[in-house]
Amino acid sequence: MNQQLISGYAAAQPTARMENHGAHMLRVAMRSGNDLFARVGSMVAYEGFVQYEPNPPAVRQRASQWLTGEGAPLMRCHGDGQLYLADYGADVVVLGLNNETISVNGTNLLAFDAHLEWGVQRVKGMAKFAGQGLFNVAVSGTGWMAITTRGTPIVVDCGRGDDETCVDPDALVAWSTHLKMKGKRSFKASSMIGRGSGEAYQMAFSGEGFVVVQPSEDSTDRLRARG
Repeated sequence: MNQQLISGYAAAQPTARMENHGAHMLRVAMRSGNDLFARVGSMVAYEGFVQYEPNPPAVRQRASQWLTGEGAPLMRCHGDGQLYLADYGADVVVLGLNNETISVNGTNLLAFDAHLEWGVQRVKGMAKFAGQGLFNVAVSGTGWMAITTRGTPIVVDCGRGDDETCVDPDALVAWSTHLKMKGKRSFKASSMIGRGSGEAYQMAFSGEGFVVVQPSEDSTDRLRARG
């Protein structure tokens, strides 16, 4: 094969712990003692010496809700080298946390530093509107994490004025946990927002922070078992 044809796709040495390798792949610089949690089945390639442990005890204890289809199990990765992760061609977004907490839908969580604090929690305020609960994973501390979206996402800055930011729950990916959040239902907006007939359900955010929204409202993305 002509080397010139593939040189633009060759892997370069990473300059950060986590980086995008194209829009649909994550590259992680693995170092001994700096373990990683990643979605089971997301590894597509690695260089060097990298090992993994699917569903370690710490994950089973915290993520029992994920067994119902609200998310996916994790594997603990360790070693020295470069690890490449992907999730069915979804877009990959890398986030650097600086002593903060991000709440992310379980199906959109790809990987995060093992030293970060995390836990599965029910999102309050949705059951009485949508007839079902919503489980998310809260990741906090200082370090790196990566999430996936179905299509190129937008990041909405909620700190502009006093207006609320309303998002369809099926398009909602992640948000800053210090935002104020509540469930809303609307008859007037039902023809524009949501997939239900008669009522539309939204999550309303206010305060200082951001919300990550994907250009997909297909709720089967949330329920699809992967890994």
